[in-house]
Amino acid sequence: MGMTLVSCEMDVRTGGTYRLEISHPAAPEPMAFFGRYVEVTPHSRLVWTNEESGDAGSVTTVTFEERDGATLVEVRELYASKEALEAAGGGAAEAMVETFAQLDELLATL
Repeated sequence: MGMTLVSCEMDVRTGGTYRLEISHPAAPEPMAFFGRYVEVTPHSRLVWTNEESGDAGSVTTVTFEERDGATLVEVRELYASKEALEAAGGGAAEAMVETFAQLDELLATL
């Protein structure tokens, strides 16, 4: 999608915060994504808030489960309402597909 990570600040612990700034050729200014970690369980689960949308922000849960020598990664997003989900649009879902494809490529080189 042509995005570049400009800055990354992460305090990955329950109660910690994060802030990512990402630039895109179509955007005049970098976009900021930020929130806090609600749950951090090493090697198995991360839960964080997405606060850049205010009260309409989602909560993301990522789980990691070992299965037959491989790791299953599951990502879920919970929105406050159907309207908040619709307002978020489909860009994040498209970006997630690209992100996991890039991760697959990286892991294949290890």
